[in-house]
Amino acid sequence: MLNIRTFTLGPLQTNAYLLQGEDPGKAVIIDPGMNPGPLLKAIQDLEIEAILLTHAHFDHIGGVDEIRKLKGCPVYLHDLESDWLTSPKLNGSLNWPQASPPLSTDPAEYAMDEGQTLHFVGHTFKVYHTPGHSPGSVSLLCGDDLFAGDVLFRMGVGRTDLTGGRERDLIDSIQNKLYTFADEVKVYPGHGPKTTIGYEKQNNPYVSAR
Repeated sequence: MLNIRTFTLGPLQTNAYLLQGEDPGKAVIIDPGMNPGPLLKAIQDLEIEAILLTHAHFDHIGGVDEIRKLKGCPVYLHDLESDWLTSPKLNGSLNWPQASPPLSTDPAEYAMDEGQTLHFVGHTFKVYHTPGHSPGSVSLLCGDDLFAGDVLFRMGVGRTDLTGGRERDLIDSIQNKLYTFADEVKVYPGHGPKTTIGYEKQNNPYVSAR
């Protein structure tokens, strides 16, 4: 059983996810965003096995530096965004001064890519490369739980007008990867409430099921 806790962080209300398995002393974090105080409090007595980044936009990486230094945990990110953690221009923080100071941290220790299988907190996470919102966006499937970053939202999709974004790629990622999962798969997005694959196939106004 995967225990999923959601922390909505920072000025852009970004969802960070704290995941625990049967061992309550260990956890993995997906997308630790800005102003991570509530998340830091929750992990103070936990061993963090890894930080997994669905992509490297500033609102998803704001807590990486503090958590990595505090817990000594590695960071995983797709290679197409390997330079983004060190570059405020690429991660967007330089372009949004009203929302964030320029953000940079050390490069990720490990790369994620299509078809890769990761094992954390007693569970298996399968990596799907789902570009469109950003070139290195990934979605992570663990059982019937999908962590989709800013690719697919409840009744919405990620924007494609930022660095490396491409609408055609986003639609392809959703139709040909995410929509192939079972209808009951729960989608945990980078912003907003969770949804299901079946609900989005029937109701999403931006991307049809075909």
